Amino acid sequence: MSPAQPTAPGRSVRTAVPWPALGGYAATRLVGLAVLALAAAVTGKDGLHRLSGRWDSVWYVRIAEQGYGHQVTLPNGSVHSDLAFFPLLPLLERFLSAVLPVDAATAGLLVSWTASLAAAWGIYAVGTHVAGRPAGTVLAVLWGVYPTAFVQSMAYTETLFTALAAWSLHAVLRERWILAGALCALAGLTRPTAAALVAAIGITALVTVVRDRRLHARVAAGALLAPLGWLAYVVYVGVREGSATAYFDVQAAWGNSIDGGVALARFIWGLPPLAALGLSAALGLLAWLVALCVRQRQPLPLLVYTIAVVVVSLVGAAYFGSRPRLMMPAFGLLLPAAVALVRLRVRHRILVLAGLALASAGYGAFTLLGSGPP
Repeated sequence: MSPAQPTAPGRSVRTAVPWPALGGYAATRLVGLAVLALAAAVTGKDGLHRLSGRWDSVWYVRIAEQGYGHQVTLPNGSVHSDLAFFPLLPLLERFLSAVLPVDAATAGLLVSWTASLAAAWGIYAVGTHVAGRPAGTVLAVLWGVYPTAFVQSMAYTETLFTALAAWSLHAVLRERWILAGALCALAGLTRPTAAALVAAIGITALVTVVRDRRLHARVAAGALLAPLGWLAYVVYVGVREGSATAYFDVQAAWGNSIDGGVALARFIWGLPPLAALGLSAALGLLAWLVALCVRQRQPLPLLVYTIAVVVVSLVGAAYFGSRPRLMMPAFGLLLPAAVALVRLRVRHRILVLAGLALASAGYGAFTLLGSGPP
């Protein structure tokens, strides 16, 4: 079987809009927004402001309005520079705020919400290509009830990146290499996790060359296009700061350096015994999900991408609470569950997804109205 072919030959994705998948996904996000609005009204807090006017959203808006150059010095002396944030989202915010009667913060929400539907469609397309339309539909809805899915309603980059990644993977699965590389390049201008997507395209291209014993021009073009966005931004930061390692220095100042998982191990070691046991169990569950993806024989590009996103999210020194959010673009982790849910009766399937949507919405409201997103 070709690394870029579906597990069941002959399956294809219709070009018609997959209304059940998009409708189901949109319903999960509307439930999340409704629960947030209700909780905000009860507590007297501004839920909408927390979607577009706090945390990372503020950095993106500042870049959109003023360009790069802002930094904050913390009491411990470390410097947080806005160069840690990739440019595609603020560029889109700046463009939309220039052509529409909205400010940059509102433009960020428009980008995020539109991209979320594009992401759900792309996830559906990949799931359908691998396991059929019912599984693709459930997969898109499951992504909308991910524990940290509330971030999908914020002016963050998760939905924009996932949309580009899903459609890039779908293009590889259909052997549309140039399109895959171009979408990956755009993903590389969105967030550093694009390294996982670059790896997926590169490894699949290499396996394809070995299998065919020849290098097709379109395969080479796609593989060469894939890393250009990420590399372009790293080079831009290096030139701007006058140092070849400037981008990595900026990330390290934010605590985002790669340490091979040392920070994670220390975090677990420093927890109370029961908390450490629970967190270890959660990591064991994550490992089990990865093993299920392997056993499911997911296509090579999807499998490499999923595993790479998980690994990148775990080997960094970033704040532990952010790691579930960083893993959210790895939608392949949800495919075994989607296939399992398809085996249920439709009524039972809907009840399970509705329950998950309410749980996700409740957690999202609690987090957003509390200390904020991890």
